Amino acid sequence: MKTVADLGDLHGKKVLLRSDFNVPLDGKTITDDGRIRASLPTIQQLRDAGAAVLIVAHLGRPKGAPEDKYSLAPAAARLGELLGIDVKFATDTVGESAKAVAASLADGEVAVLENVRFYAAETSKVEAERAAFAAQLAELADAYVSDGFGVVHRKQASVYDIAKLLPAAVGSLVLKEVESLRKATDNPGRPYVVVLGGSKVSDKLGVIANLLTKADRLLIGGGMVYTFLAAKGYGVGNSLLEADQIDTVKGYLATAEANGVEIVLPTDIVAADSFAPDAPFEVVAADAIPDDKMGLDIGPASAELFASKIADSKTVVWNGPMGVFEFPAFANGTRAVAQAMIDADTFSIVGGGDSAAAVRILGLDEAGFSHISTGGGASLEFLEGKSLPGIAILEG
Repeated sequence: MKTVADLGDLHGKKVLLRSDFNVPLDGKTITDDGRIRASLPTIQQLRDAGAAVLIVAHLGRPKGAPEDKYSLAPAAARLGELLGIDVKFATDTVGESAKAVAASLADGEVAVLENVRFYAAETSKVEAERAAFAAQLAELADAYVSDGFGVVHRKQASVYDIAKLLPAAVGSLVLKEVESLRKATDNPGRPYVVVLGGSKVSDKLGVIANLLTKADRLLIGGGMVYTFLAAKGYGVGNSLLEADQIDTVKGYLATAEANGVEIVLPTDIVAADSFAPDAPFEVVAADAIPDDKMGLDIGPASAELFASKIADSKTVVWNGPMGVFEFPAFANGTRAVAQAMIDADTFSIVGGGDSAAAVRILGLDEAGFSHISTGGGASLEFLEGKSLPGIAILEG
């Protein structure tokens, strides 16, 4: 893949930079600016190279039309604070405001365009519609840099089609993401351990199937574990359960055994009366969850077990929390897994999304991990072995 250095002299050039500013908001207040912070090295690299930087990004899932709650104005303001400069903001993406802001940018200056997903053509399944929109974006700049890893698995105008129209390269964030994930998947140090959590088995069907041919151990927690427990014949009470996936999970368990892959399930569960931060709870055996309770975290014995299975790893990838980490009473399993990764002498990847958020919310040392991904869905598809359109177009 071409990098920024391959674009040549950027003095006097305008660079359209695809970033991922899909940050959580409470009203207009950003509650986790991790993705904006992750974009800073490439932005600064482009500024240092003499380019004017025009950032195109998305936030949330608007329906192809402007929605104030999804405006990127708060992200632009936060970016300005982090860079210590005045960041300009265009109130549209390819309209008169965008054209005026782009035309006004001097070398080293930075501007953010309004949410690209306010335009239905950005995510259109019709190639001609995306191509026409990408052409409008291309008119604003002289070169394109892809640095929003959270969207490289999408064939979208500002991710895929634009790379056909301008001299294109990957930014340092995407380059680091790809190099880290390839290190973990192409020739991983062993034992190769993958920790999977999150709410649903169905979200990770492909990645589990692929890992059963590559990993040495799979540690399963989060809401998805109750479908695994049900597949072993255990009652799961009121816990989250995908009954239609039980047979699929039985197949995974059989395949794992045949392939010599160790699947590690919790031995105990923190079971609560209801889904609430102050719900009464008790620790119960994983095969004895009361009918009137729901599992909201792996138990303390399981946390120790999981930590021991991580301790001797040489590669560990974690995607998905072990419980409802947003509630302090049910955050211990997630914290234990993360801390075990920090303590181990291993190449460790936090696979974006809720896992990355948990690291920050729980106050863990981000420097303790080899890599924290900014793209949950993209990292999952990478682990699944899929081709990512936003990467493939830059490799061709």
